[in-house]
Amino acid sequence: MSTASEVDALERELAGLALDAKKNGDPSAALERMLALEKTHRLAADAVAVPRLCVAILDLLRAHDDWDGVREHVAALAKRRAQLKQAIAAMVRRCMAFVDEAPDATQRRKLIETLCDATNGKIFVEVEKSRLTRKLAAMHEEEGRIEEACAVMQEVAIETYGALTRHEKLFFIEEQVRLCLAKKDYLRALILSRKINPKTFDELIEKGKKEAEKEAVKAKNESERSEAEKEALRKEKLKKEGQVEHAEGYFEPTDEGIPSLEALKLRYYELMVEYYSHSDQYLEICRCYQNILECAEVKDDAERWAPTLKKVVWLVCMSKHEPMQQSILHGVKGNLKLSDLPAHQALVKQFCTKEIIHWTTLQERYAQEISDETELFGGDKGTKRVEDLKLRVIEHNMLVIAAYYSRMSLSRLSELLCLSPEETEKHLSSCVVDKSVAAKIDRPAGLVDFTVSKSSHWLLNKWASNVDSLLSCLDKASHLIAKESQTHKVALTSAD
Repeated sequence: MSTASEVDALERELAGLALDAKKNGDPSAALERMLALEKTHRLAADAVAVPRLCVAILDLLRAHDDWDGVREHVAALAKRRAQLKQAIAAMVRRCMAFVDEAPDATQRRKLIETLCDATNGKIFVEVEKSRLTRKLAAMHEEEGRIEEACAVMQEVAIETYGALTRHEKLFFIEEQVRLCLAKKDYLRALILSRKINPKTFDELIEKGKKEAEKEAVKAKNESERSEAEKEALRKEKLKKEGQVEHAEGYFEPTDEGIPSLEALKLRYYELMVEYYSHSDQYLEICRCYQNILECAEVKDDAERWAPTLKKVVWLVCMSKHEPMQQSILHGVKGNLKLSDLPAHQALVKQFCTKEIIHWTTLQERYAQEISDETELFGGDKGTKRVEDLKLRVIEHNMLVIAAYYSRMSLSRLSELLCLSPEETEKHLSSCVVDKSVAAKIDRPAGLVDFTVSKSSHWLLNKWASNVDSLLSCLDKASHLIAKESQTHKVALTSAD
């Protein structure tokens, strides 16, 4: 290991070599000398001198705009025998500063690819590897090569990188999901999205607020302390931590170019909306929009929460009848902000009330709202989604009729549903298959029976329950008779 004086001497020699190369306009002699010094110190396992020499070699080549030489020496030095990890890390970090200085996109991409190759499989440069991968994917995407960008991002299993903060990992996974959606690879997008637990966003946001409060209190306390107290506290901290600079944790600071946690949370749900929209999973889309309503950027902005709440109303009405859908429907009905949207409030009330909804009337009343909702009812899927809304209205009417009637003629049912007998039979059969309605059709008689047939197990349990109830009544009556006989001292005698 080099001493301080030896390091100073090495720095002076490197500065002199760089100056001579600049005067002569030819870096070959200085480069040869630096490489010889690098080999000597590398074989001696000098972790102080070798990183300085490697960085000096790259700086010399960069000063002469020899970009091919920079890439070649990064690849060669990283693969040399007994190369120190400190030297590789120093070279990678230095070259990352060169990326933005590259003369054109081709040189920039080649340099990033060289650095990615140099960092493959090396844990001590995993942070640099992840950031270089994002830059390379961004370049592919800018040039229209979505598949290449997606493939580059998927090569990195970011969840296994221990030196990255969770904040940066979340952003990386969201980028992977976004590129998969852009590539129309919906299955892989779903697999990657499962790596994110939505609760993580709230946990990190809450943790950040607590840390900010602690820092504010700490700054206030430090401003009130004297210089002597500050020095004493500093010495005590050094003694306690053993003079280790990163004793409080080994995490690289989050990249400054990454959006805030609140923005990442909003972006995650927007990506999931895009995924679920592909397969028209209305209830899941509705739940995503509900979570978007809870985001800080949307919650207090009327221009953003109003359109989002409208989408929630339409989507919950378009979802199939099930316990989760009913829970969300009644939750939306109790939303206080819904009072600012009277038309949508009336729509929710209709679906919550056990009354028949006439499709033609509803379509005429909400024609303007449907045409304004271009994200849901516009585009190629607009017609299908209007039909799905009609199906939900028919399903609602079926449930209302089944709740009030045990038997009805098929013609009367068709009249109530505003459908032909054939369409009525078709939709009724669909509801029976989905198990939302229990019904049987007597075609010769033209009747629909909504009574639920009881199974033998149900009848047996009902009989056992009745017998238990009867025996309980007899036991109670016997107890009361005995009580009265004791009170009035009347002897109970059986008849001969």
